[in-house]
Amino acid sequence: MTVDDLRASLGDPQPPPGLPALVNALWFSGRGDWDAAHAIAQDVEGAEGAWVHAHLHRKEGDAANAAYWYGRAAKPVCTRDFDQEWSDIARSLLLPHPR
Repeated sequence: MTVDDLRASLGDPQPPPGLPALVNALWFSGRGDWDAAHAIAQDVEGAEGAWVHAHLHRKEGDAANAAYWYGRAAKPVCTRDFDQEWSDIARSLLLPHPR
């Protein structure tokens, strides 16, 4: 799946099956369902979960909480457009990761 595929699926009633949890969180965020996205992201440990969590709090308007989560993700606080950051995170999460 590509970022464009994920974006195209935002018109569907449910996320595509088999997506990783954090991609599901981005899908819900992309549809404007912050609560569902946050419920998923807050349960995922590690830097990727923290990055999605930071993005969500920045989108919510909670700059201090977002900054905390960017720190946990080892990322600088993002000042780019929300949609561009969403795409950047999705692209990173959708790339195959070496095992």
